[in-house]
Amino acid sequence: MALIEAMVGILIFAFGIIGLVGLQVAMTRAQGTAKYRADAVYLGSQVLGAMWTDRANLNSYNTASCSGYAPCKDWADKVVATLPAGTGTISATPATGAVAITLTWSTSAEGTHSHVVTTSIN
Repeated sequence: MALIEAMVGILIFAFGIIGLVGLQVAMTRAQGTAKYRADAVYLGSQVLGAMWTDRANLNSYNTASCSGYAPCKDWADKVVATLPAGTGTISATPATGAVAITLTWSTSAEGTHSHVVTTSIN
């Protein structure tokens, strides 16, 4: 009888340990997702601040001409280096000051995510 009680106790303990390991995995995954989202917000705010201080060259931040303009290219390189499978697209209309920034990244565990910033620079 004591042997059966010990086996049941070990079984309950094992289920508890498995539950704690599963909780740790879920917390680690959530922490990674939160980090990527925070990085995307930071990168979007960073290029938006650069665009505010460089309003005369607003058209140079468009995705099509970004690789030819050093501040925009540096930002695009930082997006690729910071976010997993990260891409950043910028649409700026100098006439109206409308700006749309889209950051996209993808992880194997969570899939594809996007962060979109829209504003008007006048």
